[in-house]
Amino acid sequence: MMTKVIKKIIFSCFTVLLFITIGFFLLLEKQMQNPLLVNKAQLLTIDNGVSVSHFAKQLVNKGWIKNRFWLRNYARLYPEKVRIKAGTYQVLPQTSLQSLISLISTGKEHQFQLTFVEGSSFKQWLVQLAQQPELTHTLTALTSAQIAEKLGIKQKNPEGWFFPETYAFTQGDDDLDLLKRAHKEMSTSLTELWQQRAENLPYKTPYQALIMASIIEKETSYLPEQPLIASVFINRLAKRMRLQTDPTVIYGLGERYQGDITRAHLKEKTAYNTYKINALPPTPIAMPGLSSLKAALNPATSNYYYFVSGGNGKHVFSKTLTEHNAAVRKFLAGQKKN
Repeated sequence: MMTKVIKKIIFSCFTVLLFITIGFFLLLEKQMQNPLLVNKAQLLTIDNGVSVSHFAKQLVNKGWIKNRFWLRNYARLYPEKVRIKAGTYQVLPQTSLQSLISLISTGKEHQFQLTFVEGSSFKQWLVQLAQQPELTHTLTALTSAQIAEKLGIKQKNPEGWFFPETYAFTQGDDDLDLLKRAHKEMSTSLTELWQQRAENLPYKTPYQALIMASIIEKETSYLPEQPLIASVFINRLAKRMRLQTDPTVIYGLGERYQGDITRAHLKEKTAYNTYKINALPPTPIAMPGLSSLKAALNPATSNYYYFVSGGNGKHVFSKTLTEHNAAVRKFLAGQKKN
């Protein structure tokens, strides 16, 4: 009789324990599926060597979870699912604790983005890089020539050698690494387009084509016109005419340019004043985009030697100086009227 009572007690205890265990696991699963207390997208940075306990405390301090109990026990029961990997992660509203753990365990860090636009200069790129707090800054104390040397660029002035594009990076990436990627992209694009270039172009090297592309880039942002702009410059070079393009003058002036080109500027003989020199300037004057590169290496065929702004974002092209002067007068009259 006593044996039966003991068996019933044991069975009852076992049943209660089983229900408690099942209830605990169900409640644990529910807690892990609850959304974090996050009302807007936020970044979470986890340092190297952080333990689960410390990570849970970090979430409590941020106010994203109320206590560490559930996360710590989940990690004890499922250690293979909770692997805290260092990095910076983006946490969105309605993200559950379970989803956050999965994200961190995969190590898929948040991708920051930095966009370099066509026609921007190397100096402007350095400013943009310096303004990114997520990057590790290694370029601050270096000159342009030193940066060029680190990247294996032959020219001391690396202007033009970086492809304008949007680049993704993670927290702590080096600024030099972004330049390496941009330089590789430009080198690859230039090499491929050089191999597909039109015949009888006035370039001895791909670098000269890069210089021309940068001038085209600065002359117009209207892409359909770029091959025609290229044809004008190529026609002028073939006739041994000076390019006479304002963007090169501006680049040569550097900090002295204050928004207007004066007659004195046009008369000043600098390496970039194409009103005074007989060929291309010594380096690119900006970062050309893919369209400008294509235009420089596969220009349109035309009999034009001149162009002037049409006042509408496009240009008026002329075959003779007489036609060009008339187009200039018309443009100036329109400017005065406006």
